[in-house]
Amino acid sequence: MEDPVVPQPKPPNKTNVVISRIKRRILKYTWAVRGGILGLSILGLYLAVLFVGFVLGKTPFGSFVKLSGDFIFTPRDKIEILDGRTNVLILGKGGEGHEAPDLTDTIIFASISKEDPEVKLVSLPRDIWIPELRTKLNSVYYWGNQKQSGGGIILAKSTIEQISGETIQYAVVVDFSSFKEVIDTLGGVEVEVERAFSDDKYPIVGKENDECGGDPEFACRYETIHFEKGLQIMDGETSLKFARSRNAEGDEGTDFARSRRQQKIILATSQKVLSGKILLSPKTLLKLWKIIRTSTETDLTDSASAILARRLLSSKDNLKSFVLPEELLVNPPETPRYDNLYVFIPKSGDWEDIHNWFDCIVTGINCN
Repeated sequence: MEDPVVPQPKPPNKTNVVISRIKRRILKYTWAVRGGILGLSILGLYLAVLFVGFVLGKTPFGSFVKLSGDFIFTPRDKIEILDGRTNVLILGKGGEGHEAPDLTDTIIFASISKEDPEVKLVSLPRDIWIPELRTKLNSVYYWGNQKQSGGGIILAKSTIEQISGETIQYAVVVDFSSFKEVIDTLGGVEVEVERAFSDDKYPIVGKENDECGGDPEFACRYETIHFEKGLQIMDGETSLKFARSRNAEGDEGTDFARSRRQQKIILATSQKVLSGKILLSPKTLLKLWKIIRTSTETDLTDSASAILARRLLSSKDNLKSFVLPEELLVNPPETPRYDNLYVFIPKSGDWEDIHNWFDCIVTGINCN
């Protein structure tokens, strides 16, 4: 009687082996997310999904190998660094369906250390008045693009450099409306609501110019939204309302509270993107990659993106987020000097105190 033929296993597909190894390497860093990844913010989401695109073969194999090497070894000559840090301006614009789609209501200064696993982010209020341009900070990107193609990033970087006193090497602009699709693709995100609040003037998309049958209050243009305190699962639509609400009564009605809520949504989204469940789902990752790639603008090179992704993921215990303090700013009367707008100006009359505050936060200098 002949021995039974034992089927021999097929040799592993080399491409699948490479992808599996890269997935394991990425998963190795998911502790960075769970260790307090607030600093990952928009930049982390963009870089994570961008790198996943490389992992799943959306670049030629040679480029994939090169970028994987940049991610692992972080070569200094492929990224701009000054005084041991790389600074990135992160802008989130309203996008389609927003009453002002090209205004950047999310403005975050990110500073990533070369030597230490450290990332610091500072949110700036959108209503800071820029006297040289006679406009608010959230309009600078728009007006830069009106002057020339790509001018929005250039003007926004130079303006934030003036305010902060810090050199900015790169910028990333994300269409915030794309977050709705991202969050729905992820199956929702988990968000901690610190304080309950209501907003009875949340604008309804498509009704911005509705005459409301002659109603002088234009009530038909708005809906009332409400959030209870506590941990909640939010879909894309709910997340955008939570992040965009600007007419709540009390503490949640300030621009500073709005910045903090936006950071919460971005944090929750980043955590979900970099969870093991999502990273091991090629179908979901490819969909996310397509959304992000078509809704971002940046002057980051692919190599710099890979290097910064590794630095962010290595910052286990040193991811810190700040909001520019209200006490350094003042809200002047709405006069023709400020085009009758609600604005903030430096309390001291110039940017020096804010420069010193940034020095203290970013480098530890001028902390007296």
